[in-house]
Amino acid sequence: MNGKMTDQVVLITGGAGGIGTEVSRAVAEAGAHVVLVGRRPEEELQAVARTLPGEGHLGIRASVDDSADVARMAGEVEARYGRLDVLVNNAAITRLIPHDDLDALDDALIDEIFRVNWRGAFACVRAFRRLLEAGPGGVIINMTSNAGITGQGSNIAYCASKAAINTMTLSLARALAPKIRVLAIAPGFVDTGFVTRDPAWVERAAKMSLMGVAVPPDALGAAVVAAVTDLPYSTGCIIPVDGGRS
Repeated sequence: MNGKMTDQVVLITGGAGGIGTEVSRAVAEAGAHVVLVGRRPEEELQAVARTLPGEGHLGIRASVDDSADVARMAGEVEARYGRLDVLVNNAAITRLIPHDDLDALDDALIDEIFRVNWRGAFACVRAFRRLLEAGPGGVIINMTSNAGITGQGSNIAYCASKAAINTMTLSLARALAPKIRVLAIAPGFVDTGFVTRDPAWVERAAKMSLMGVAVPPDALGAAVVAAVTDLPYSTGCIIPVDGGRS
């Protein structure tokens, strides 16, 4: 196992969030140049990029559910780096809604969840395919969720959107082989404050795993580095990092 990503170019959507920050730090420590993408003001993204070890990092403000914005972002990456080695589709949204409260899960929220979580990831793959093929072998990492396997999560639409990401991972692995590998990483409950800050809910969610704990965000960074560097013959698979929750 080498764990080295020296001079690779890695783009991470949702790169300044809880999981995104840890993934960014892990790949930067492995030697990669990191492109942080998010909806925050660009100066904030650039400030986060400056905290990463190494050099050659970049922050780009873009919305993954705006295909024109994604195309612009791809142009910026090509102009600066000329290629992309790893795309991490991490951007996602959700809201905590009990599964039996069907009325609370309104059409607007359903559409937004699928637009960002699924269509946004697909749009990034579509826009960056050529740059991923420009190097010796690109890798796409789709950050999915244990919710897409078990049907247990923040709401029904979120679970379904992550199941769609899992299926997309299998389809894209066939469609993009052999130049691009496509994998999914499926966390269990990760306590980043993304869904809720209710301590009782957090405790219950953590206890649903066999290990009885929330997955630390830095475990996802380590998983991304391992998928890229230590699993060169793996594609079209979903890797659980969930403490046994599934």
